[in-house]
Amino acid sequence: MENLHCSESQVKAWLFVFSWEQRKLGDLGTTYTGISGKTSVDFGHGDARFITYMNVYTNPIANPEMVDCVEVDRKQHEVEAGDVFFTTSSETPDEVGLSSVLLEKQGIVYLNSFCFGYRPKVKIDLHYLAFMLRSDVVRKKIVFLAQGISRYNISKNKMMEISVPLPPLEEQSKIGFFLNNLDNLITLHQRKSKISFSGVMFHTLTHSWEQRKLKDIANKITTKNVDTLYVETLTNSAEFGIISQKDFFDHNVSNLENIDGYYIVENNDFVYNPRISTSAPVGPINRNKLGRNGVMSPLYTVFRTHDVEEEYVEWFFKSSSWHKFMYFNGDTGARSDRFAIKDSVFFEMPIPVPHIDEQRRIGLFFTSMDNLITLHQRKRS
Repeated sequence: MENLHCSESQVKAWLFVFSWEQRKLGDLGTTYTGISGKTSVDFGHGDARFITYMNVYTNPIANPEMVDCVEVDRKQHEVEAGDVFFTTSSETPDEVGLSSVLLEKQGIVYLNSFCFGYRPKVKIDLHYLAFMLRSDVVRKKIVFLAQGISRYNISKNKMMEISVPLPPLEEQSKIGFFLNNLDNLITLHQRKSKISFSGVMFHTLTHSWEQRKLKDIANKITTKNVDTLYVETLTNSAEFGIISQKDFFDHNVSNLENIDGYYIVENNDFVYNPRISTSAPVGPINRNKLGRNGVMSPLYTVFRTHDVEEEYVEWFFKSSSWHKFMYFNGDTGARSDRFAIKDSVFFEMPIPVPHIDEQRRIGLFFTSMDNLITLHQRKRS
């Protein structure tokens, strides 16, 4: 993934950290030095493996299968699962102080001399720690403290003065789980899976959030296009979202003479399309982000939210979290290509609603990730 680990974590941490406790690394753990010597002759005796500079540099999580077999003096400081490793020197400031966390250990493992180790003395979720130390929030602090001209260095003492955001352990576990899966997702370069992956976040985090019904945060819109106030007919595509019907079909399907009975869809209104497909098994719900009003057939269900963040609601409906409700309360009806559910039932749908500030951060988070993966796909193609 080249340097994608740093890039995607730059988007992450700053979205959540402003309300969390800040703790210095030195208050949370202790450091130790790597092994001395550079060759197997210097190391003395005893078979072991060691964490290399490149193991730490290339990945926020140290892979024990990547370490090399060498001979090491058993008097050296052996690493343990949960230890963190920091690079101490680099030709550029952006590469100094990169970190990696060892999730598990296989056999006897040591750390080489171009890195130093850090052992937390308090309980911290290891996935959260791995990605937080690679985040833009922490990396900026490390780069600021790095010194050098032709080569940049950072001492253990300076590193221990750096403060990191530390939410409650339960929140750490949720975030760590989410970011680790997201990291794996980007590695696979599967843009199709990106949207469905938002469901992981909602399934993981929503159990403690207030549950509201859709009718409590949205109103059904049935305002008709009287006197043909608007002439642009819109459609709701599972793949492309809400777009102009002319752009989707290359021509207007509706007749301008009879669209006075169509519903007016304003900018940021949500639309449910009952037509099902492989990518939208219960039909898609999308938000009008065209920046203009249009009209849609009464076959669609149009609703407008209130007292919630539209971006958060939009990403909720991009997940599969609401599909279970649809399956239990509707069916495909007489036509196998359409999902049938009564409006009165549809608006009983439960929606997890965190605090409004949390909604903003979550919406911004997924939008940022969407842009990041899009840019990454373009770069790789």
